[in-house]
Order: sequence, then structure tokens, then C-alpha cells
Amino acid sequence: MHTTPTIGVLALQGDVREHRAALEAAGARTVALRRDSELDAVDGIVIPGGESTTMSRLLRVFDLLEPLRARLKEGLPAYGSCAGMILLATEVLDTRSDAEHLDALDITVRRNAFGRQVDSFETDLDMSGVDGGPVRAVFIRAPWVERVGSGIEVLARVPQGPAEGRVVAVRQDGVFATSFHPEVTGDLRVHRLFVEAVRSHAGAR
Repeated sequence: MHTTPTIGVLALQGDVREHRAALEAAGARTVALRRDSELDAVDGIVIPGGESTTMSRLLRVFDLLEPLRARLKEGLPAYGSCAGMILLATEVLDTRSDAEHLDALDITVRRNAFGRQVDSFETDLDMSGVDGGPVRAVFIRAPWVERVGSGIEVLARVPQGPAEGRVVAVRQDGVFATSFHPEVTGDLRVHRLFVEAVRSHAGAR
């Protein structure tokens, strides 16, 4: 069994350094992933926040789109935050017609659902699977989930305000996604949840 799983952080754009630091503090080894050949060496992958349409274009430029789709179909554990949630979804609303996604989570997401950069906000969320009290969630031009498929476990919803009840964290088997950015708060619990899922998957192979 892998006691220290190796997790790749997709390093095409976005907050790669912050995710790597959080994952390593949560007990994983990390690599910056830019090539399809590097997919074979990882036990899981994180798709960071950034700009989802730019990231989808870069996945094509780096010939990573189809190899990553294939690995996800084979069961590679994945976690996406903000733009990462958009890329992992099966359906994306309010996006460009040529934008690609990875079809790894049976959800419909709405891009920039909470508004523009100036509408960024923070709130406390109760998150299923995370012990120790509420998670401080930072939303920056964030999506939300408008539809969940039958295999989706809802992990968190917005507790109050205009977006009350909106789904902002989900899981489907070994694939997780959050609308918010846990990598910027110093709270490692979401990353620990993912690292444990990757460790369990690697040990079961």
C-alpha cells in the first residue's frame, strides 16, 4: 500500500503552488503535471482554480485532454476547485461553445454563478466528511452546481444569503469538486479528505 500517495497538480494555469503546499502538508507527495506521460506516475490529480476556458484550451495545446479523460474514466481520483469543478463536470452553462470539459462528474455547473471578481465573498460551510466544525470557504468568480446526477453525493451547500441552498461541494466515488478555494485559507481538511481517498484507492489497486 502507498503510505505517501503521489498527486499531480495540473500546472497549466491557476493556483498550482498553493495546492501543492496544502497537499504536501496533508501527507502527499506532489508533482507539477504538464504532460500526458506524467499521468502514469500519479495516484491522483488536482485541477486548480484559474480560468476554465483558458485551461480547457491549454489541455488541448498540451495534448492532455484525451489522456486525462481516459485516466479519469479508468478511476483516477481527482479533485477540482472552482475552475477545476467546471472542467470535471459533464455539462457547463454560460461557457464558450468551444470549451472542453472532462465528463468526470455527473453534474451541471454554471460558470461565474456568484458574479464577477468584485462579488467574491467568504462564508462558513458545514461540509460532509470534514470533522472539526465549519470550513471557511472563499468564493472567487465561483461556479455553483445546478444539477446533480444520481451517483453524486452533495457535500456542502451555501447556508445563507442570496445563494442559500446552492450546491458548492460534491463527490462521485473518488472524484471531488468544490466551488471554493480551500488552498488559500490554511485549513487542510479538504485536502486531507482527498489525500485519504487517493491513499485508499492506491492501496486497493
